[in-house]
Amino acid sequence: MTLLVSHEDGVAVLTLDRPEVHNAFDDALIAALTAAYKDAAENPHVRAVLLRANGPSFCAGADLNWMRRMASYSHAENVADAEALGALMRTIDTCPKPTLVRVHGSAFAGAIGLIACSDIAVAVPEALFAVTEVRIGLIPAVISPYLVRAMGARQARRYFLTAERFPAETALALGLIHEVVPAEELDAAMAKHLKALTAGSPAAQKATKELVAAVDRPLSAEVIADTARRIADQRASADGREGLGAFLEKRKPEWGQT
Repeated sequence: MTLLVSHEDGVAVLTLDRPEVHNAFDDALIAALTAAYKDAAENPHVRAVLLRANGPSFCAGADLNWMRRMASYSHAENVADAEALGALMRTIDTCPKPTLVRVHGSAFAGAIGLIACSDIAVAVPEALFAVTEVRIGLIPAVISPYLVRAMGARQARRYFLTAERFPAETALALGLIHEVVPAEELDAAMAKHLKALTAGSPAAQKATKELVAAVDRPLSAEVIADTARRIADQRASADGREGLGAFLEKRKPEWGQT
């Protein structure tokens, strides 16, 4: 068994269960996770999805035996394999139900993608994170959109390039996780978030996730043009003219004279 699925008080609990390999994922676990998230999304009795793990680690990234098989794949097979992982990340990211992840131990490589795709991520202080792909001549391509969105491009450049390990407090500062709590308080923290989520409207939560996705646009020519238009409009506004004039004349603007 690679994935345990249970339902507790309206929560679909997905537990990575390959402790002997630190919950490293392969094509079978990817398929099982994708199916489990899809089932939870379609189940009217599920209010939220919680991802957790058994054993000393959350997830060590890709399974070595899976990577050995990939080494002999054709280009087309590699594309199909990568697309399956991409489909998992997209399924988590677009799940209409709130998604949570409980992180302990190590979370490396693709595991960080699972975290970045989730709505709420909580970790213990001892958790360790790393985007390790460059150390084996690869790139974090499939998970990169979600990591860059969570961490920002500037921080992603550093951690993608160095593959250095960083602690939970750094992951918190980067925006990769939302909260760091002692191990003995981890389950209580997850219960707190789940309780808060059940107080919300399921339809409104689905619409809210769609709203965030709609306004969180990637940088594009359209976005650049929009920002230029916005600053031009503001410069031409009454407050813009007054503020700039006050600055140049070394006086307080009209709204700051009280």
